[in-house]
Amino acid sequence: MTEVANLSVAIVGSGGAGALTAGNLLIEAASAAGWQGLLTRTVGPQIRGGEAATLLRLANHPVECLADRLDLMIGIDWANAQRFGAELDTGPHSLVVGDPDGGEPPPSAAASGARVVHVPMKQMAKDIPDGRPNMIALGIAARLLGVDEAFLATFIEKRLGAKGQAAVEASKAGIRAGFAAAAGIDFDMRLAAPKPASTRRWLASGNEAVGLGAIRGGIRFAAAYPITPATEVLEWLAPALAKTGGVLLQAEDELAAINMIIGASFGGTPSLTATSGPGLSLMIEALGLATASEIPLVVVDVMRGGPSTGIPTKSEQADLNIAVYGFHGDAPHLVLAPQSVADCLFTTQWAAYLAESLQVPAIVLSDQFVGQSLVAIERPADVAFIGQRLRAAEATGVYKRYALAAAGGVSPMAIPGMRGGQYTADGLTHNERGIPTSGAKDHAAQLDKRARKLDGFVYGDHWATLEGAGDLALVTWGSLTGAAREAIARAAADGIEVALVAPRLLSPAQPERFAAALKGKKRVLVVEQSHGAQFHRYLRAHYDLPGEVRVLNRPGPLPIKAGEIHRAITEWRL
Repeated sequence: MTEVANLSVAIVGSGGAGALTAGNLLIEAASAAGWQGLLTRTVGPQIRGGEAATLLRLANHPVECLADRLDLMIGIDWANAQRFGAELDTGPHSLVVGDPDGGEPPPSAAASGARVVHVPMKQMAKDIPDGRPNMIALGIAARLLGVDEAFLATFIEKRLGAKGQAAVEASKAGIRAGFAAAAGIDFDMRLAAPKPASTRRWLASGNEAVGLGAIRGGIRFAAAYPITPATEVLEWLAPALAKTGGVLLQAEDELAAINMIIGASFGGTPSLTATSGPGLSLMIEALGLATASEIPLVVVDVMRGGPSTGIPTKSEQADLNIAVYGFHGDAPHLVLAPQSVADCLFTTQWAAYLAESLQVPAIVLSDQFVGQSLVAIERPADVAFIGQRLRAAEATGVYKRYALAAAGGVSPMAIPGMRGGQYTADGLTHNERGIPTSGAKDHAAQLDKRARKLDGFVYGDHWATLEGAGDLALVTWGSLTGAAREAIARAAADGIEVALVAPRLLSPAQPERFAAALKGKKRVLVVEQSHGAQFHRYLRAHYDLPGEVRVLNRPGPLPIKAGEIHRAITEWRL
């Protein structure tokens, strides 16, 4: 039996078979036992039914991306699994466990040379009062991966206790049956023992981390319309905001949501909404209003496959163009992108801080992978980023809401009801007092003021993740940062030095800092998850890329994995 630092497993089943439940219980139990890991799900666009799978990677070290291939795949049944067969990447070393009454595994599994073992999970479940095949699958996975049976049983008692003792006993019996069935399966790998942690690890999704980052950043009002894959942000925020004296309101649509947060922010309350690509499209006109009237707010876009309805349950990085360039007119605003589940917390908190400090809209570009992945991580550090909006004092003379002489372009903002602080905040070009005008001088002056706020601000080292050295730079963004980091580590093991450049702040561009990061580089490899290479085109528009440039890109739903990036690096060096 070989102990390995990480193992990758998929639990597959039709909708309602409990594959997602089994996967969630497995990563929760493994996390409680001390391992780290990542779980993401792959499901169809149906409201109910259809195909479902959980993809897990468990390890005794931090995990930010999926493995190149599955070590273990368990099929409760294989109904409709061929629909995402390309996402279930197996190889000759892989073990596939399936129910002989559950149909045939995806053709890709057989073609890969994976070994197939049959276990009659449904029949075994019938022999257990209230038995469920997914609990047997959980037992098989836990036994093969090296999770202790007694620990898992104790965990199940705590985790499922609210469902009643009958449900707990049925689940424990199913797990015992799975352990017994797995004892006869030859699987020559198991997870190395977890490394002790100084503090209890967190098990969180990116969407939950976004919610916590918003709370820490001072957000106290949220309005949103549910949309896949952003809804969990709202579900987490609803009770959390209430505990802080804040409010979440479910709007009738995205148009209402964006205008509600504009109104709340105008009234002095830091505000946020969360959506996905179709919702962001509807919000663009109102975001222009917030830019022109200098009202701070945060919009979280959990990107999915597009255009239009696209693939709501799959990840893609194709909203970059609309986020950066989608506003009409010259409309300076912030665009930021978290690089991991843990970074969702920091980046959202930073976005709230920047929006309030600069009185400007901020768009946070998360995506389905990082948003809905569940990751066991070390507790993120508390960062003291709480935006302090520059508020006007009671006016004794004429109040100039949009004063041109304001330091850094940020002028004091009055709150409704403040004596002498009346002004008009609308989308019309205005003068310093907010009075509408069509004068060329006023128009240019206010455009300059809004641009000066963002261009002159000192963003510090948070603008990007910069790691490594060498004459080859790997430039990527968002959720691909983890896969890029792992690929660079593999290249280092081959004796190849690669530098990582992953901007967190996408707008405004940082040409001087970017040039310094690429100083001395002779080659640049751009990695992104979009069909039209939007990130590469963005880089070409704003930065000078030195030497030879290559692009590794494709659309969703298939993620770009560390192995692909590593191959691109090594092939270029040959």
